[in-house]
Amino acid sequence: QVQLVESGGRWVQAGGALRLSCTPSARTVGSYAMAWFRQGAGKERDFVARINWSDGATHYAESVKGRFTISRDTAKNTMYLQMNSLKPEDTAVYYCAADFRFSGDPTLVDAYENWGQGTQVTVSS
Repeated sequence: QVQLVESGGRWVQAGGALRLSCTPSARTVGSYAMAWFRQGAGKERDFVARINWSDGATHYAESVKGRFTISRDTAKNTMYLQMNSLKPEDTAVYYCAADFRFSGDPTLVDAYENWGQGTQVTVSS
């Protein structure tokens, strides 16, 4: 099973920027997509953004459109989440996930088979 490792989370002031990274433990062949979710304290895990690895097609949650950008570097086998204009409500543990089945609602947790351990992002006002 492919393991996912996130990095880049830290404390930042509101209005600042961060870039998160997610690297699978091994290269994967075939079609798959990767995504970012986040989970605030006492809240459910929510969809943030998704990218198809083959063609780079992206999809975003409305709450982050225009502020966050998901991307991938196929040579480095790494996915990124560039987060700009951060707000205190963006504070959460951010998780990367992989979808190899392309079944179900891609904005829901159940659509993903592999998850990273999470990286904490804290935005102070």
